[in-house]
Amino acid sequence: MFDSERRIELHIDSQADRIYLQAGILRSVSRAFYLSIRVLPADLREPIGLAYLLARTADTIVDKLLLTIHERRKVLSLFQEQLTDRTSEDVLREFSYKFEKVIVSESDQNLLEMLPEMWEMLQSLPESDADHVRRVVMTLTQGMKFDLDTFPSENAGEITAISTTEELDKYIYLVAGCVGEFWTDITMLHTPSLKEWDRELMTERGVRFGKALQLTNILRDLPKDLLIGRCYLPVDKLAAEGLNPADLLDKTNSRTAWPALVDGIEMALDHFNGAEDYILAIPRQKLRLRLATLWPMLIGLGTLGVLARNQGWLDPERPSKVRRRWVYYMMAGSVIGAQSDSMVRAWIARLRSSVISYIRSS
Repeated sequence: MFDSERRIELHIDSQADRIYLQAGILRSVSRAFYLSIRVLPADLREPIGLAYLLARTADTIVDKLLLTIHERRKVLSLFQEQLTDRTSEDVLREFSYKFEKVIVSESDQNLLEMLPEMWEMLQSLPESDADHVRRVVMTLTQGMKFDLDTFPSENAGEITAISTTEELDKYIYLVAGCVGEFWTDITMLHTPSLKEWDRELMTERGVRFGKALQLTNILRDLPKDLLIGRCYLPVDKLAAEGLNPADLLDKTNSRTAWPALVDGIEMALDHFNGAEDYILAIPRQKLRLRLATLWPMLIGLGTLGVLARNQGWLDPERPSKVRRRWVYYMMAGSVIGAQSDSMVRAWIARLRSSVISYIRSS
């Protein structure tokens, strides 16, 4: 953990310093994403890691219970202004001071206090990298605004749901699909052997990759989100089963709401087809880049398998998460497996078949 004096006095004067700083923050706020960032080639870690940290900071600001919805919108707009090259050191410092007594997590507080250093990193990036980072973070913050405009305050005592599958699809592009586009542009920019990629095709696959991961997270976290008034299962899907969003607070409705969950799982599996194509388009010799994309997909499919087996999936006390030991075994096996297209296909097919078999047998 960073001590307070180091937070204040840290001066970033080299790429090594910047990557070291990123690693420390990333490890404390996102173990899963940190794994992918850590294995990336060095020249990709900085722009991709920085984009994640900036987005995570914005999300931290708008996701705290002690701020009103109006205050969150105002602060998020101020954050977006900083992205348009109107960076103010005073404004950035104000973020950490303003929320000193609001942030309950030490890692989140560290994140806010390092925001000026993150902006220094952004301004020191090559112009092309910085433009891509600003663009994707701006899109991600639009997704955060969607949340603020759609859902009530956490203590409002009511539940609001996304209206339609089409609206859900738009949302998951804003909060994750756009990352696939960003990832494609950055990797093509920094990897000479990928310059011959069909950018339009790979962007479409990358967007689907991001959507698949986000849908998986949404389905996994549904019980927790319901407790703060957010339902990401569309109203039209619930109505088809004779349910409204508030009915999902009753964990005994897991069986009745099962078809709506299956719709979401099948949508995620369909998007994972694009993710598989994306991974296999990465040359086998680019092992680090393959691993950085393969790990999230395998964890995502593993999570869908756990979810499909969880008969109490609406119970917040029964979270659908893969075991940490499973993740470690997967990572170890993938170092060799990722070097073979046939092994990658077989591994993905096995996980996918497991999910489908559980759905069909339930």
